[in-house]
Amino acid sequence: MIILLDRLKEVAYSVLPITFIVLILSVTLVPIEQAALIRFVIAAAVIILGLAIFLMGVEFAIDPLGKHIGALLVRSANLWVLIVTGLVLGFLISIAEPDLHVLAEQVDWVTGGQISKGLVLVVVSIGVAVLITLGLLRIVFQIPLSWFLTASYLVVLLFAVFNSPEFLAISFDACGATTGALTVPFILALAIGVSELNKDHVKAEEDSFGLIGITSVGAILGVLVMGVMTSATGDISGNVQADTVAAAGVLAPFLHFIPQKALEVSYVLLPLTFIFLVLQLTVLHLPRDDFRKMIEGLSYAYVGLTMFLVAVNAGFIHVGRVVGFTLTSNMHWSFVVFVGVLLGLVTVLAEPAVHVLTRQIEDVTAGSIKRRFVWVFLCLSIGVAVGLSVLRTVVPGIQLWHYLLPAYIIAIAMTYYAPPLFIGIAFDSGGVASGPMTATFILAFAQGVAEATEGAEVLKEGFGVIAMVATAPLIALQILGFVYTRRTRESLRAAEEQSSLS
Repeated sequence: MIILLDRLKEVAYSVLPITFIVLILSVTLVPIEQAALIRFVIAAAVIILGLAIFLMGVEFAIDPLGKHIGALLVRSANLWVLIVTGLVLGFLISIAEPDLHVLAEQVDWVTGGQISKGLVLVVVSIGVAVLITLGLLRIVFQIPLSWFLTASYLVVLLFAVFNSPEFLAISFDACGATTGALTVPFILALAIGVSELNKDHVKAEEDSFGLIGITSVGAILGVLVMGVMTSATGDISGNVQADTVAAAGVLAPFLHFIPQKALEVSYVLLPLTFIFLVLQLTVLHLPRDDFRKMIEGLSYAYVGLTMFLVAVNAGFIHVGRVVGFTLTSNMHWSFVVFVGVLLGLVTVLAEPAVHVLTRQIEDVTAGSIKRRFVWVFLCLSIGVAVGLSVLRTVVPGIQLWHYLLPAYIIAIAMTYYAPPLFIGIAFDSGGVASGPMTATFILAFAQGVAEATEGAEVLKEGFGVIAMVATAPLIALQILGFVYTRRTRESLRAAEEQSSLS
């Protein structure tokens, strides 16, 4: 019960700020139909409870399973076992990620089924599986992270040249959406387990970061490869379809989505449960209490994920689109950009995973870089990122690659000079920053802005905001690494001067 209360508190910090902003806008600038507003409030409450239960499931089952598998890989020391494990588990973990489900549903909805949810889930999960495996091999063979990231993004650039702007936006959004509440702890556990193969403690600590960033590249490549293949079959177009949820009353949408989402979640969690049972019978042999706790955790994950997806589809996304559309229709574009910046600031301030990241950085740097200092970097960078994404929609001529190409060139160049530990933290943090609120409300808000902007296309300008949020920390936290290095040198110099005086 105490654990559930802690998780409820964490998730409430993430969801309530945006909820309050919407309520304020609804009585001032953005009139929202009463049934839709009530449905939104109910959805917010269900999202809080669902995510809290889901995170309990991650803590009780998913995270321990990742650590057990990581330990098994260390004991086996067999490359083929590592490769097969990376491919199978990478696919299963990715396809169960809540944020990826939300993104895939919105792509399916906006394209009118031309790009189906199932197709997005499969291609992204295949890309994630391949890159997780390569990332684990990088740790084993001690390939520098900067080299690996440079090669990976050169491949991304090559495929991007042959893709349309629509697929470019979706692919980089998938990069942020695929590293969420389920994948991040599991991948971190795998990375920590495999990095223990290195007897050098400092190097093992550095290798425990970076695998999430590598995984994100797999999501990008999965969609870009799909884009190259799809280009031969004709153009993909998209627009905001008639929203059947809008006129369905208060409770009817929830009742409609419950059986549908419950079935979908069973499809993605049953294979993971099956793998756990096979491992338990063959190699794990956990004590009865630990086994029961793992089963309970998987049950929590199922219930929580179902609740989350039902609430998102029944009440949250619709209001996000309404807010974006109405503001853009009635207000000057500069105010819409301002609201985008505000939403970005609120999102990063409230994201539970960012709390973990800031504590982690403070611990790793032994207090040299305070959490408050990290907050400033992240808040400013992500607030600006969401604002720039909205600006791209309302101002003709600005394209997503105008932002992403220089940003990634700068981020990759910095990896050759930044402290190795901060390279991994920076590229991992993109997935941490782009959490549930980015994948749901802010993405829907961006689509509403695109629908209301003359000349904008929802499939092109309505996507890309998750990509911007995921990109911002790559530069911000490497800059933080430079600051840490400088402070460390100044401290050492001061200590040497003090020693010489004494």
